[in-house]
Amino acid sequence: MADVVLNNISKTYNKGEVVAVDDISFSVEKGELFGLIGPDGAGKTSIFRVLTTLILPDSGTASINGFDVVKDFKNIRMNVGYMPGKFSLYQDLSVEENLNFFATIFNTTIEANFDLIKDIYVQIEPFKNRRAGKLSGGMKQKLALCCALIHRPTVLFLDEPTTGVDTVSRKEFWEMLKRLKEQGITILVSTPYMDEATLCERIALMQNGKIMSIDTPQKIIEQYPKPLYAIKSENMSLLLNNLRKIDEVESCNSFGEFHHITFRENIPIENQIHMISLLQKNGQHSQIEIKQVTPTIEDCFIKLMN
Repeated sequence: MADVVLNNISKTYNKGEVVAVDDISFSVEKGELFGLIGPDGAGKTSIFRVLTTLILPDSGTASINGFDVVKDFKNIRMNVGYMPGKFSLYQDLSVEENLNFFATIFNTTIEANFDLIKDIYVQIEPFKNRRAGKLSGGMKQKLALCCALIHRPTVLFLDEPTTGVDTVSRKEFWEMLKRLKEQGITILVSTPYMDEATLCERIALMQNGKIMSIDTPQKIIEQYPKPLYAIKSENMSLLLNNLRKIDEVESCNSFGEFHHITFRENIPIENQIHMISLLQKNGQHSQIEIKQVTPTIEDCFIKLMN
């Protein structure tokens, strides 16, 4: 049986003027690491708030461990861990005081569940007497995760946990999630970072309150409909404008040091090379490099969005 189930969940704000979640349905299996991937305003936080019983849905049903989010909210609150996007612990309490406070709320102790948070806690233990508000971004993140785990939840919700932290802390955080998954905890994580999508077992790509695609990262990449090419020259801005004026080019988007392009039809590579030579002949580009590449989740997201 799935740990998390949503059936046709919708949520609006401002008396229906703003649609945050639009008829969303999906399920998350026990022990799965599931990602909600999308930009700000996609509806990720609203879904998490519905599932953690902080807000009521306008329509539809949802359950956690078989408990209904409306009827059984007390049971759900005792069995889930929630780490909101904004640091929301008590800034004036020390690291240790925050942990003791949350353990007491759930009628447990740090010692009772120390094995679950040990690998994380040892990293913040040297600062256990420091006020939470004085911690660095990465340390705040680790403390918030410890507090969300202190009562040994069955389902863990992490709302954009790596936003605003350095690259090393982001990597460490995902390593911690892998270890938590081995403990049998079901994890739902939301992120705007497309590169983090491949670290999840399954993902839902979201935009404007709707799910555009839901599957494993690899299968979503395999569903990319056309060959994708990376192209660059010494004048990338001009190249972008030139490519978008070529009829045969279906899409062209900046992507790091390259532009990623697709063609309207499956044009033979010889014709593509001919097209590139035309760009060189006009004298505006002298060094053009083109190669076929494997799509990323970001490429897939942009394609679905368009």
